[in-house]
Amino acid sequence: MIADQTATLIAVVNCPFPKRITNEVIADRLRCFARLLAIRSEDFYRINAYDDAASIIAAWSEPISEIAKREGAKGLRVIPGVGRSISEKIVELVNTGTFEAWEKLTIETPASVLDLLDVPGISIKTAGLLHQKFKISTTCDLRKFVEGGGLELVDGLDEKRASDIRHSVAQLSTPCDE
Repeated sequence: MIADQTATLIAVVNCPFPKRITNEVIADRLRCFARLLAIRSEDFYRINAYDDAASIIAAWSEPISEIAKREGAKGLRVIPGVGRSISEKIVELVNTGTFEAWEKLTIETPASVLDLLDVPGISIKTAGLLHQKFKISTTCDLRKFVEGGGLELVDGLDEKRASDIRHSVAQLSTPCDE
């Protein structure tokens, strides 16, 4: 099951199962986690905390994985924006290649939902609505939804944005299984 999920992550979003845990890998995973939280309309401050920590980690000169291995979660807390919760997730990511909160979140909201954000006209709020109300998890789901006239059912979507989304979906090059 995990191998199937990992293959899906690699193929669908830029949140692959890491082979080597670099600062950029840690930052990318935290950013993806923040985006999924945003799609789920989670707490704004929590989302920003993960985004801010990701930005700082990406620019940090020392390898975060070395700090985590050498000093554990406590050692990571000297990094601005990295508190107890984020430091524990980083240690888990360094030690196992993932973290429990990511695994739980992606069961409820697949990482493939992040691909919807690449479609012009779809914001985080719209992606969340499409996933939560219409169970759209992939760009293929979106294509079928749009081709079936589903955009007319989306509350708050004006005709201009609906038109932009229709046009963008028509341009998608990703093949979909029928």
